[in-house]
Amino acid sequence: MAFSFFGGIHPKENKWYAEKHPVYPFPEPDILVIPMSQHIGAPCAPLVKKGDPVTMGQKIGDGQGLCVPVHAPVSGKVKAVEMRPHTSGTMMMSVVIENDHLDTLCPDIKSRTLEEAQALTPEELMQIIREAGIVGMGGATFPTHVKLSSGLGKVDTIIVNVSECEPYIVADDRLCQEYPAEVVSGLQIIMKVLGLDSAHIALEDNKPAAAKALKQAMEGKDGIVLDILPSKYPQGAEKQLIYAVTGRQVPSGGLPAAVGCAVFNAGTCKAIHDAVYDGMPLIRRIVTVSGDIVMEPKNLLVAIGTSFNELLEAVGHKENPYKVLSGGPMMGAAQYDLAVPVIKGTNAVTILGQKNKYIVENARCLRCGKCIEVCPMNLMPVLIYKAMYTGDTKDVMAVDLMDCIECGCCAYTCPAGVPLVLGFRAAKQRVRDAQTAAKK
Repeated sequence: MAFSFFGGIHPKENKWYAEKHPVYPFPEPDILVIPMSQHIGAPCAPLVKKGDPVTMGQKIGDGQGLCVPVHAPVSGKVKAVEMRPHTSGTMMMSVVIENDHLDTLCPDIKSRTLEEAQALTPEELMQIIREAGIVGMGGATFPTHVKLSSGLGKVDTIIVNVSECEPYIVADDRLCQEYPAEVVSGLQIIMKVLGLDSAHIALEDNKPAAAKALKQAMEGKDGIVLDILPSKYPQGAEKQLIYAVTGRQVPSGGLPAAVGCAVFNAGTCKAIHDAVYDGMPLIRRIVTVSGDIVMEPKNLLVAIGTSFNELLEAVGHKENPYKVLSGGPMMGAAQYDLAVPVIKGTNAVTILGQKNKYIVENARCLRCGKCIEVCPMNLMPVLIYKAMYTGDTKDVMAVDLMDCIECGCCAYTCPAGVPLVLGFRAAKQRVRDAQTAAKK
C-alpha cells in the first residue's frame, strides 16, 4: 500500500453473520421480474412481448448508446411487459417471466475452448463483454465494455476491487474463496483488452481465506500483484482504493483514467470469464442476505429478477424489520416494496431490526467539525449542509457537493444525528434538475 487515504471510519463490521457460509444456489422462483434498467445509462427497450417463449440466456432487452442488454435468467413464457417496482425507488419497465423450470438454454450460447478464447482480439472481447450485459457489480453498474474502451491508451494500472468494506456484506469475499481461478482468468482478459502485462488485486486484511485462495490461483500468473490493505471504510470506493494502492489522487470531477487507473469489481471479473469461456451472459450473481435479526444468514447464487420477498423467506427474521436495504447499512438504499427484484448491482440484502431506528427530530448541526475529520473526499459537509438550505444550486456547487460519494461517514459520526447524506442526495437531484432545465 502506498498511502492511507484521508478520513474514513471503522464501523462495526458484522461480517461474522455470513462470512462462514458457502455460496448456495438459490432455487429459481416461479415468477421473475427483469428490469430494463440495471446499469448506468439509457434503459433497454424490450425485445419480447406478452406470450412470447424465452430460453435461458436469451437477450430480452437492448438499446443504443450507454446501454447493455439484459437476458432471461430462466426459460419459460413472458407473462407481462409492464412497469414494476425497482430498487432505485422508482417504477421501471420490466419483463415478467413465468418460469417453466426446464432451464432450456438459448441456442446462441456456446462455450469456447482455451485456444479459441485466447485467439480473440481485444475488439472481439469487448463485444462479447457488451453482449453479455456485464456491468460493474460492486453496485455502480457502469457498463464494463465502455470502461474498457474509454481506457484504451490511457490506463497503465488495473486494480481489482475486493475491499468490500461495507458492514455485513461478504459476497466478494466468498466469491474469491470459491471461484478464485475464474476471478484471475477474468482479470487476465481485462489485461489483454487494455494491452497491459501487470495488474493489482486489492483486498482488506479481514479476508485471509480469500487472500490465500487468490494467491494459489495467481501462481504462475506473472504480473499480478496481491495488495493486502488495512481495513478502513470506505476503501472500496474507487478514488480511495486508487490512492491506497498507487498514491495517485483522482482530481475533482475526474475519472480514474485521468490518473491512468481502471478499477473492476471481482464479480465483474468472474462474469467476464463466464462470458468469454462459457458464453453465458450475466444472469446470476452472489447476494449476501444478512442482518442483525436474520435467523439464517446466507450467501446465495441468485437469478437476476428474484424478488427480495423470496430472499427474506429463505433466511427468516426474528422480528418485523425496521429497514430492508439493497446493499449495506452505510450506502444501501432502503426499500419501500419487497417485491423489487435482484438486479446486476445487488450485492446484498441487509435486514435490520427495530434497535437500529435512530431518528432525531429537528436535528441541527452543532458545528463540531467531526464530519470534516472523517470525509474521505476532503470535503466540508458542514458547509454543504449550510448551503443546502439557501436553495441556490450555485451555493452547493461552490462547496463541491457533486464530489460527495455518499459514503455516509459524515452521518455516521454526527453526534447531532443530522441526516446529512439524505440531504446531500436531495441537493444533488436539485442540481441535476436545474442543469436539465437549463439545457431546454
